[in-house]
Amino acid sequence: MPSPPRPSPAAKKPSSTTKPVLLGLVVLLAAGLLGFVSYRATAPDPASDTPASATTAGADSDVYRELAELARRDAGDKLAQGRTDAPVVLIEFADFQCGYCGKFARDTEPELIKRYVADGTLRIEWRNFPLFGEASEAAARASWAAGRQDRFWPFHRAAYAEDAKEKGFGKDRLRALAQQAGVKDLDRFARDTDSAAATEAVREDREQAYGIGATSTPSFLINGRPLAGAQPLAVFTQAIEAAAAEEANVKNAGEPAE
Repeated sequence: MPSPPRPSPAAKKPSSTTKPVLLGLVVLLAAGLLGFVSYRATAPDPASDTPASATTAGADSDVYRELAELARRDAGDKLAQGRTDAPVVLIEFADFQCGYCGKFARDTEPELIKRYVADGTLRIEWRNFPLFGEASEAAARASWAAGRQDRFWPFHRAAYAEDAKEKGFGKDRLRALAQQAGVKDLDRFARDTDSAAATEAVREDREQAYGIGATSTPSFLINGRPLAGAQPLAVFTQAIEAAAAEEANVKNAGEPAE
């Protein structure tokens, strides 16, 4: 989907702990420049007959490892589900007004939870990445507030229900969604939604997204490997299983021989 206008440089200053130019390149490649990726993987080095893949694979691996370190693996993270020691972490950067994010939430994510979160393979970590104005900002803060009462994921389902975004995300609507999600203290929910802590939490998530070069939603990292858009289920299952297999190989390689 078309990328919305980005905020001013002050609003999107990347974190000092990231390398936005290099990481942004990887995300852009994942967003659709598959022809370039194929070319780079097979084109000869101008100075030799060695395929470029032989000289770039190591650099790419370093970037993927750095991106993988963005996983928080925090047991107290209210906007995450799955074991903190799961071998695979999927980080999703999304906006509640994004139609493709809703499609992923309704059609793909429940199956990933059923297949991989339930058996301990996958952990899903949500990052609020509001791009479409104040309504997106308000919904992001409200989702965080619902999380303070352990109702983020029910709120997430309610906000991404079919045709939910057409009803808007005004104060009354957000309160109704919270009630639908089972938030018990609605007055606290309203205070938390409007709090400085909610604003800061959303800012940190968005800063992380811009820091890795993400410009549209949904954007994903699967053990550091970027994946853009609401791709078919098979794309996610393949990526998750490949990441799990890679982690298993690394673990086995590190175990002493008997």
